[in-house]
Amino acid sequence: MERKLPTGIQSFEKLREENFLYVDKTEYVYKLAHNNVPYFLSRPRRFGKSLLLSSIKAYWEGKKELFTGLKIEELEKANPDAWKKYPVFFFDFNGESYENIDIEEVLDQQLVKWEEEYEINPGKQTLGMRFETILEKAYKDTGLRCVVLVDEYDKPLLEVKDDKEKTEYTKNIYKGFFSRLKKADEFIQFILITGVTKFHKVSIFSDLNQLRDISMDKEFSGICGITDQEIKENLMPEVDSLAKSQGLSEKECLEEMKRTYDGYLFHPDGEGIYNPYSLLGALAAKDFGSYWFETGTPTFLIKKLRENNFDIRKLSDRTLYASESQLKDYTGDSLDPVPLLYQTGYLTIQEFDKAKRRFTLCFPNNEVKYGFLESLMPS
Repeated sequence: MERKLPTGIQSFEKLREENFLYVDKTEYVYKLAHNNVPYFLSRPRRFGKSLLLSSIKAYWEGKKELFTGLKIEELEKANPDAWKKYPVFFFDFNGESYENIDIEEVLDQQLVKWEEEYEINPGKQTLGMRFETILEKAYKDTGLRCVVLVDEYDKPLLEVKDDKEKTEYTKNIYKGFFSRLKKADEFIQFILITGVTKFHKVSIFSDLNQLRDISMDKEFSGICGITDQEIKENLMPEVDSLAKSQGLSEKECLEEMKRTYDGYLFHPDGEGIYNPYSLLGALAAKDFGSYWFETGTPTFLIKKLRENNFDIRKLSDRTLYASESQLKDYTGDSLDPVPLLYQTGYLTIQEFDKAKRRFTLCFPNNEVKYGFLESLMPS
């Protein structure tokens, strides 16, 4: 019987309850949970951020049964405080189209739900004040500090970036709202915010100046995506099926998988990472298709390259450079498209010059290289 591959599954609870295959990332959950600092993680779209957050949510909600047989079960064995049910506040910005809906409305709907749960009458408070009131009440009611998880914080900004007025409006709403996290620090146990890009002019990062950005940390380089070792430990039956269907030996199949879907580096000395969406897509379909690239042609990137008269030859002759600060802090109004190409997953780290503190960037793999060049051809 074929095993169930979790292609597109973003709910950890569903994945575990319905017996989907799971590449165990709970050691990272343990590391994050036991360092009480607020975190930020940037990864390209469809790289497993939502599933990671869902597993962290289940951990803080004390759903021990979902972690049976996973690394974290063993790691928490001697911890008497493990598996308590903390109040968790999860913001998922994935579901809406922000060109058509007001960010204020989205936040309001979320707060109303929690105000009902904690029996709070908000009165005439601002959104940020309401959220702080909820955090304080949850802490007083449960005796446990709150967990705040934010998935794809930048989606509302990326979708309206061509509308300056709406962009500034969204930034101002965020400022009033998320700046309250700093004021409510005594009621908070854990924060993790994820996104594709890090807009350093957004107040989440200026107001939460203690936010630890782990996007380029060696320790967390394998937190999303799949490594060679994880393929060997978890996915070899599916690799064998793909090899047979393509008339390849196991070795040839692994080499083709590597050329097509591997190649992401999030730290110069970190582990090489396969795009999980494409890898699982190929194993499920038993074919080397272009899965990640086809889920969204990067039209906004192509537009940016065109606007800036970007020399496309640089994409293939290894002359693309960026400093660490450029890669970590995308301003949104920068003329240089290279940091955005890196953060969105169309470029990755090739090497690092320690003397110049400078990265050389390249296409991660053939799927991205050929897909990107083909999509550039019309323009």
